[in-house]
Amino acid sequence: MGLNLDEKKAVVAEVSARIAAAQTVVVAEYSGMPVAHLTRLRAQARAAGVYLRVLKNTLVRRAVEGSAFACLAEQMTGPLIYSISEDPVAAAKVLNDFAKTNDKLILKAGSYAGELLDKAGVQKLASVPSREELLGQLLGMMQAPVTGFACALAALAKQREEVVA
Repeated sequence: MGLNLDEKKAVVAEVSARIAAAQTVVVAEYSGMPVAHLTRLRAQARAAGVYLRVLKNTLVRRAVEGSAFACLAEQMTGPLIYSISEDPVAAAKVLNDFAKTNDKLILKAGSYAGELLDKAGVQKLASVPSREELLGQLLGMMQAPVTGFACALAALAKQREEVVA
């Protein structure tokens, strides 16, 4: 059963709001994927904070009009699942990771910072560490000199104790 005009307007408004706050949009073909796999994909997306939804292409085209993601409009053909995220890499990472284990999900295109990405571009974006991972790496790098210094002082103190004893 199709959507009436009010329901279509509500969907366009919801997607427009998500698009306005988003940094990345990725689309993938999902034809022939079992419902259980789609359910698992949705759970992974929810855990990563990604808005993931199967939508009518015409409604999404209207939602992206005039936005940085308007370049995706030409790619919106066929049965697509839309992944939208405020995190620059989360949308690409969720779909790319799932596509590695499920051959029915085919990455089609994406958009980041107003740039249209092909499948290879989406995969490159997905390989970028997330913000949390980058912060963890930075913290580790900052702690390394302090940890080394503390270990050196402990070794000196232990040597001194051995010499005195």
